[in-house]
Amino acid sequence: MFQRCLICTDFSDGLQRLVNCVSDLAAHGLTQIVFLHVLAMSNEQEVPRLDAAKEKQARDRLSPALDQVPPGVEVKVEVKWGRITDQILAVSKANQTELLVLGMETNTLLGEKLFGSTTMEICQQRAIPTLILRPQLISTYTREELQLRCRHLLRSLLLPYNGSNNSNYLVEQVKQYSQRHPVKALESCLLCWVVDEVSRAKELEGRELKRAEEELVKAKANLETAGITVRSQIRKGNAVVQTLLAPQEEDISAIAISSESIGKLLRWSSPSFAAEILRRSWYPVLYLPENE
Repeated sequence: MFQRCLICTDFSDGLQRLVNCVSDLAAHGLTQIVFLHVLAMSNEQEVPRLDAAKEKQARDRLSPALDQVPPGVEVKVEVKWGRITDQILAVSKANQTELLVLGMETNTLLGEKLFGSTTMEICQQRAIPTLILRPQLISTYTREELQLRCRHLLRSLLLPYNGSNNSNYLVEQVKQYSQRHPVKALESCLLCWVVDEVSRAKELEGRELKRAEEELVKAKANLETAGITVRSQIRKGNAVVQTLLAPQEEDISAIAISSESIGKLLRWSSPSFAAEILRRSWYPVLYLPENE
């Protein structure tokens, strides 16, 4: 789906371990892999200063990525100083990055209000597709398991679908990204429609199930034109809960989401479906920004 990737690590998220997986990421179809670590400026003196020792230490930790680079693949190590979000966006623009890879702890809306989240701030920029990996997940893999995971980074996606404009946009984006590059990294998709059972009359539920079946047939046919193997299922219950349960029963690499309101998520009002998936999913989440 993507060829140019920027992997951002603060060395506490586990993503620095991907320096040992360059050949595996290349096997997935990546032709440019940039590793980035951002250091904060020291404010101990009147004029902010750089710490050369910290910069060297960061470069040394990322430098194994430059060993044994496969033919046809470009690998870079970047260490920058300044505000994290600004540097991530600047480096991604300079390298024409197609996919950001970020770590993010599971979180709550209150936690974000109190402590902030670089990943959520990046998503609010609607700048670039972003793959969010949980530090707890990455840290549990052995090196061999992590290498295999990188080979199958986005092989199978779960797409929450309900026939809305937003979910149709998501389907279309996945289709276009899949067709964009010659390496067929995306092999299959699961379309998951969740019907809300709360206080729903049987007749109304029956109509909703019939609509879901009809709309899923159309979405499935659309994705299949890109050569993707597509499955679909209908679940009942809370949309967020059922979407997070579905990967436990299916062979899924990541949950793909999109949202037109992601930039307004830090309100105290009720959070959106996409925001809750970003905050709560233990599975990798591929966020595809919806341009305004």
